[in-house]
Amino acid sequence: AVVSTQSTGVRSRGSLSDTISSSRSSHFLSLFRILQQHAPLLPVNHIHTTTFRAHEHPQPPSSPDETVTINYVLRDGTTRTIAGRTGDNAMYLAHSNDIEIEGACEASLACCTCHVYVDHDYFDKLPESTEDEEDMLDMAPELQENSRLSCQIILSKEIDGITVQLPRITRNFYVDGHVPQPH
Repeated sequence: AVVSTQSTGVRSRGSLSDTISSSRSSHFLSLFRILQQHAPLLPVNHIHTTTFRAHEHPQPPSSPDETVTINYVLRDGTTRTIAGRTGDNAMYLAHSNDIEIEGACEASLACCTCHVYVDHDYFDKLPESTEDEEDMLDMAPELQENSRLSCQIILSKEIDGITVQLPRITRNFYVDGHVPQPH
């Protein structure tokens, strides 16, 4: 434990009980502060951030300049073309348009349930997949060279007209029969 003294600014090492006793006499340390001092820290390379706008329902494009179309080839072979906005996440756009992509981890790169196949003409236009995405794709059934997680596909003008195909099967993390709902 690290104990700070206000008068000298000197930091000394002590036990957790010393820290709690000291805090009672000078000021109360919050539980967060104590846990922060005594909890093991994760190495920085284990922290992951993404660029999508989490938990936002995609809004219709307000101008042609921000409109991007995406074609979803469904499991039955039919195609649905959806107009999205630049910056939209392909998985959330699918959810808001009743396209059956699960997304159990809500785009946190902790599952493979939003696995899709990207049309070869557009695959190289996407940013390279991260190691975390590759790790999740390794769990996807029927993995192909053009496999990506739709939660990591952010719409941009460069990929306007992209086609993604839902695989015949997916690793379902929900109870059988559950249909994901946008929230």
